[in-house]
Amino acid sequence: MTLSFQSMILSGRGVTAVLGPTNTGKTHYAIERMVAHDSGVIGLPLRLLAREVYTRLVEKVGHHNVALITGEEKIAPHRARYSVCTVEAMPRETTASFVAIDEVQLAGDLERGHIFTDRLLHLRGRGETLLLGAATMRPILEHLLPGITVVERPRMSQLLYAGSKKITRLPHRSAIVAFSADEVYAIAELIRRQRGGAAVVLGALSPRTRNAQVALYQEGDVDYLVATDAIGMGLNLDVDHVAFAQDRKFDGYQYRNLNPAELAQVAGRAGRHVRDGTFGVTGRVDPFEDELVQRIESHEFDPVRVLQWRSKAVDYSSLKALKHSLEAAPAVSGLTRALPAVDQQALEHLARYPEVVDVATTSERVEKLWEACALPDYRRIAPAQHADLIASIYADLVRHGTVNEDFMAEQVRRADHTDGEIDTLSARIAQIRTWTYVSNRPGWLADPTHWQEKTREIEDRLSDALHERLTKRFVDRRTSVLMKRLRENAMLEAEISVNGDVFVEGHHVGQLTGFRFTLVAGSEGTDAKAVQGAAQKALALEFEARAARLHAAGNNDLALSSDGLVRWLGDPVARLAASDHVMRPRVILLADEQLTANARDHVVARIERYVNHHISTVLKPLDDISRAEDLEGLAKGLAFQIVENLGVLFRRDVAEEVKSLDQESRASIRKYGVRFGAYHIFLPALLKPAPAELITLLWALKNDGLDKPGYGELIPILAAGRTSVVTDPSFERTFYKLAGFRYLGKRAVRIDILERLADLIRPLLQWKPGTTQRPEGAYDGRRFTATTSMLSILGATPDDMEEILKGLGYRADSVTAEEAAAFLAKQDGTPAEASAAPEAATEHVEADADDAAEPSDADAAPAETASTQAELAEAAPTEAAPAEAGGEEAPAAAQPEEPAEPKPVLLWRPGTRQDNQRGGRHQQGDQRRGGQRHGQGEAREGGRKGGAPGRAKPQDGKPGGQRKERQDRHERHDRAVKFDNRPPRKEKPIDPDSPFAKLAALKEQLKK
Repeated sequence: MTLSFQSMILSGRGVTAVLGPTNTGKTHYAIERMVAHDSGVIGLPLRLLAREVYTRLVEKVGHHNVALITGEEKIAPHRARYSVCTVEAMPRETTASFVAIDEVQLAGDLERGHIFTDRLLHLRGRGETLLLGAATMRPILEHLLPGITVVERPRMSQLLYAGSKKITRLPHRSAIVAFSADEVYAIAELIRRQRGGAAVVLGALSPRTRNAQVALYQEGDVDYLVATDAIGMGLNLDVDHVAFAQDRKFDGYQYRNLNPAELAQVAGRAGRHVRDGTFGVTGRVDPFEDELVQRIESHEFDPVRVLQWRSKAVDYSSLKALKHSLEAAPAVSGLTRALPAVDQQALEHLARYPEVVDVATTSERVEKLWEACALPDYRRIAPAQHADLIASIYADLVRHGTVNEDFMAEQVRRADHTDGEIDTLSARIAQIRTWTYVSNRPGWLADPTHWQEKTREIEDRLSDALHERLTKRFVDRRTSVLMKRLRENAMLEAEISVNGDVFVEGHHVGQLTGFRFTLVAGSEGTDAKAVQGAAQKALALEFEARAARLHAAGNNDLALSSDGLVRWLGDPVARLAASDHVMRPRVILLADEQLTANARDHVVARIERYVNHHISTVLKPLDDISRAEDLEGLAKGLAFQIVENLGVLFRRDVAEEVKSLDQESRASIRKYGVRFGAYHIFLPALLKPAPAELITLLWALKNDGLDKPGYGELIPILAAGRTSVVTDPSFERTFYKLAGFRYLGKRAVRIDILERLADLIRPLLQWKPGTTQRPEGAYDGRRFTATTSMLSILGATPDDMEEILKGLGYRADSVTAEEAAAFLAKQDGTPAEASAAPEAATEHVEADADDAAEPSDADAAPAETASTQAELAEAAPTEAAPAEAGGEEAPAAAQPEEPAEPKPVLLWRPGTRQDNQRGGRHQQGDQRRGGQRHGQGEAREGGRKGGAPGRAKPQDGKPGGQRKERQDRHERHDRAVKFDNRPPRKEKPIDPDSPFAKLAALKEQLKK
């Protein structure tokens, strides 16, 4: 050590080093010693910690006696006796009686170490100097400062290793440590979702924001703190456990593992005063090795061997001389030249700027340049960008003596916005901190007071906004308040709003729907049971009150929806399920277990009473006939089948039973609204939307049909008054019948409309040539043609009509238009030219199928036929025209360029018994196959076995086929003429006991 260099290092006499691990009370001791002197200066590593110590001193000696001086803030009361500073802001020389420097082990830090080294070597108090830090500093301090007094203080509590735990399983009052902002935010988000929220502390946050976040944790609003190693620098926190989520960090130069002393500095935040603390790792970090754990627990670390150093003897004679003096090497062992810090890196860049080199020509200007280079890089931008900002400021200082206020105002204005998210606000805070530093530099601004107030106001506003964003993103206020109340062992107050919202301590925790309580999303953490328990206390009384209200509720307050749910005032309270009787479904209550005993029984009984009443009201005809006691024998059996089939029977399925019924039995069944139609035995009153919807629901419950395709989609069609509809092959076939439609191949027709069709067909088949004027559509008393009236009530096209009639079991005979006209002319006694087949009939194409269905109602009573319209007046909505009723409008026939062969006329006749039996089997098989081959192979087989003979299609384009077709037509015409000339049928004897005997005798006399 040379004499000149030794003279720069002050003696260690009068200096006391108070060393020891965390939680030894070193800072508290320094404050107590400071106020024992008439004046003093204390340097702290963080602005945040400086603020904390300043507050504690103000409480002891008053705010007028304490100054706060940092790079960004200056509170300097007149004649203040004590100064609290960051280490960088400490004066180079002082006359204060007391000087203290905290966390002196940072003298070994690569980035800031040289500043701490300078202060502990060269700054002394007149009466007392304290150096506070880790015990690892003892050898180097004793080496550099001969005569120093060292006092080691033991830790007041024990620090123990707790191993590895998942983040979501960490105990309350834990701090989770990571070393990047992204990782800190990710962990905080995870804790918010699982445990209610966490406070966030990063070095990049402004001191005001960090204070607010620390207060959030300290006041118990959250139980977790996620932070970087910034918490290791003197922050006094009530932390019970420290968990390392990372053990590597970027130190400004490289990524490296933390050494044992650094891990201990952070882990030492666990425990407070005499309360023991624990430390460990999360699942993302390998468990600590036993040796490392032992060293942390016993505070045994390698001593600091060298301190970072930069020459204090700075030469301002020129830029070159300044750079050379900064690069000087220490001449004392134990010191090492520090790597270029931010200020030195900026100087290296500026020394290459021609405009800076041209200006920095005097020692004063070189010193001003070095002063400008001290501007901290709060924005963490590239060194070249930071150098550009310094160059602008330096140019103003040299040319105008102060920074241009217009430039300053523009920079401040850009940062003065509180909108945006966390990253945006953090960037604005870093920007405004730069200008806060500028405003606090002596001599840099013409009106520094204005700008100090302005920048401080903006930084505070941005800091508050950032704290709000952090809290909103990472803290669930509801859960945090509840957890705080639970820790206080307070009784949680719960209430329920009129719309079912459940609040605990004023926070929305769930929703009560009917008799079921659901916690809101995000309530799955450890507080869920406590919250639910508090809510259940209020729910128990509410359930009883609701049960009483439901028990007394009117039927208008209850509703049964198409999904099988029973709703009370809109909320589901029960669902229906199948039972042994289709008209009596089971009621399954939808309620939590808290609805018990009599209250539950009352609710179930009321819902069952409503369901039974609703079914018996909407399906009154079906309910009445199911309960009929005056029906006997075959009538009772037929009524049972009607109920089992929910109001609709195909007549063909019960043909024998119907024939066997006498008039008295028929009258007894008809009294309950049953209609004996030509094709169906049904209850017309059920062919309305409300009964049809309920019938469909009951069937779906019995047959697991709620999810089958087509469920509920046919009811709107029925409500719209559609008389027929194009079928959808994907729908469950039964739904058509339940909705009141008869499935007939490509089209489904409403049941009552089919019976009206039967009423139109029956006179055409009963007409006898020569007895009266031929009705429209009648042909020869045995066959008929489709008429406009038929198309109108069906809402169908001629092609649809052909499909419908075939589905009903009618057989088609084809004749040419000329043959039909000649035959009708003969029947009507008019010239052939004046007679023509009905227009509707001429539009038909030849039938190619032999599908069959049930026979026409030859056994229907005359009273039934005559009263068709009266019986359906209430059940059937007003029919629309074909286009309005859902049928496709027949396209206008285009005029052919060349004469085309006239289309054949289809003459429809009832199928024979053999046709009907075979057709019935075919139709049933076709229904089971989904209607994909309706009227194809079965029709051809039926034609070969005695139905309409097979023939070639006119559309096949084969001349031979057309000639064969015309020949077949002539043969069928000849057979029809011979059939008309057949001998009369043998008369059947008249039963003298029949009520219709006299009427039958009168008819025979009229024929004769």
